[in-house]
Amino acid sequence: MDRRDFLGTCSATAACLTAAASAPAWAANAQPREYARVLLVDDRGSPLRAASLKPQTNYIFHYPFEATPVFLLDLGKPAKPDTLSTPDRGAYRWPGGVGGRRSIVAFSAICAHQLAYPSRDVSFISFRKTRAQRGVQDGLIHCCEQNSQFDPARGAEVLSGPARQPLCAVLLAYDSQSDTLTAHATLGGELFHPFFQKYQAKLSEEVGPTAMHPVSGQSVVRELDRYCKNPIQC
Repeated sequence: MDRRDFLGTCSATAACLTAAASAPAWAANAQPREYARVLLVDDRGSPLRAASLKPQTNYIFHYPFEATPVFLLDLGKPAKPDTLSTPDRGAYRWPGGVGGRRSIVAFSAICAHQLAYPSRDVSFISFRKTRAQRGVQDGLIHCCEQNSQFDPARGAEVLSGPARQPLCAVLLAYDSQSDTLTAHATLGGELFHPFFQKYQAKLSEEVGPTAMHPVSGQSVVRELDRYCKNPIQC
């Protein structure tokens, strides 16, 4: 991207950000917020089958915006509903996992502390099947930046570290006949607005002027190790 194109991209993103700041998407509560219904697909564009997900493996897709990543996880065990809260947006009821075993969950991959996220180059946040170091528990989402830990089996509740709220959940609809998954809403404390403010220039380079565009139709699911060049295991 040359300098002129880059500046144009930044301007376009800034305009989108200004418009979005007053939109319902930034609602100051923790209740479900419906977005477009988006079918999850594999990298060939075919509907992703829930049965194809490898248990306890990091998968990434983008929702509800082109630049906002989401963790998709099959925990390998049922994830039961739970009641959670955010510091200033109140309590909410997380519905638990979906799929045949109710083991599939999805959460925004934007850390609730300093907004670390998986990019194409590096990721400081990921699900850890087994502990990477002393003090990191098995089966948690761990962020290396400030060592916040979230439990995906309990709605991404904060278990340790400086994060003050759970990761925002992405709600999935499961079709048992086709074994497919459709994202349709978020639940919990959204951090999209500060995310776009913090990373405006970076996202302009990575994604371009569509960074804040809503995802529509379908979203590609990839394993984190294939999406990101350097997933950090701290």
